[in-house]
Amino acid sequence: MIRKALSKNPQKSRFQLRGHEVKRIETFSDAVFAFAVTLLIVSLEVPHSFEELMTTMRGFFAFGICFAILVLIWHEQNLFFRRYGMDDTWTITLNCALLFIILFYVYPLKFLFSLSFSDIIYGSGRTPFSIHEKQLPLLMVIYGVGYIMIYFVLTLLYVHALRKKTVLELTATEAFDTKTKIYSQVVMICIGSLSILVALLLPPGLSPLAGWIYSLIGVALTIYHWRREKIRRRLFHN
Repeated sequence: MIRKALSKNPQKSRFQLRGHEVKRIETFSDAVFAFAVTLLIVSLEVPHSFEELMTTMRGFFAFGICFAILVLIWHEQNLFFRRYGMDDTWTITLNCALLFIILFYVYPLKFLFSLSFSDIIYGSGRTPFSIHEKQLPLLMVIYGVGYIMIYFVLTLLYVHALRKKTVLELTATEAFDTKTKIYSQVVMICIGSLSILVALLLPPGLSPLAGWIYSLIGVALTIYHWRREKIRRRLFHN
């Protein structure tokens, strides 16, 4: 099992891993993530013709992006459980909320990226997806709200872990790193909020530009973690 393998990874870590055993809530989470990936599959049936096969193969790009997004969320959730090993009522409640949001937004996620690559998948003018130009802002808002909700729940999980720092016996550096994770989730929320704002303010025809706001994630997180690392070294000399 991937979670168990990661928990036994001998690589050096500045954070003591407290979640050595995979808990039932994590097993349930893996099942939900697996189901979400299944819902992303273009078709559950074997193609009946070569043309259908090629259409399915061209859908790889949209499926690949959606799959990568789910993997990133799974990795963040797995990192939380590996670091803190918590399974109290509030942690389970927040984790279930996260899983609910993921399942609820699978189809909007699939629709958005399938629509973005529709000309590649089905050919120009042959897309089965229908959306009016005036509906584009709402589509970007729907995606943005789901994105914000996911990282808001992750923020609450890390805030909860920080509040339990005495019980978890977090060191000063681990508490600092936990705060770093909290602020990084806030950065993600801010980017999602900016995307929604752009979608609402721009003319409907320019709404897809709101999607490019998410390209700021890499730059924003790189700068943020660079600054936090400088502070960390100054405070703890390591």
